[in-house]
Amino acid sequence: MIDIRCESLPDYPAIAEVNKLAFGQENEAKLVDKIRRSDRYIPELSLVAKIGNVVVGHILFSYIDLVNEEKLQVIGLAPLAVRPQFQRQGIGSALVEAGLKIADVTGEAIVIVLGHPHFYTRFGFQSSIVYRIESPFPVPEDVFMVKPLQNYQQKYMGKVVYPPAFDEV
Repeated sequence: MIDIRCESLPDYPAIAEVNKLAFGQENEAKLVDKIRRSDRYIPELSLVAKIGNVVVGHILFSYIDLVNEEKLQVIGLAPLAVRPQFQRQGIGSALVEAGLKIADVTGEAIVIVLGHPHFYTRFGFQSSIVYRIESPFPVPEDVFMVKPLQNYQQKYMGKVVYPPAFDEV
């Protein structure tokens, strides 16, 4: 039985460990920590998945910018991490679904992710070019994706600008 809830302070070390194990490096754990200490952090969108008393997964949605004629605040999904021995059991999917539901209910407009198309298209993500949204770095079109939410409007287009916390990832 998976329990998904917002992170709390006692979860921080376990979240760092999950990210280190899932990615095989410390960059994503450091990213989570930097975002928490920034004005881009959204506490209700930093979720943990627990089995019993063990944190087995974590997802973080935080504010990023979309720049065109105006600068709009949108949601970026990064990182998503599941302990290796718990991967491919639906935990990552459950975290994505829970986070998207919260983002939608709280009135966010779109979620942007850089990730595996095979995984994220299942949740309604599409190539960002469909929405005239440009990646800040050269990546294949199919890996930079957007999921519109209820509050999406056509004004949400332009180039994505990630905050400084992302510089080392």
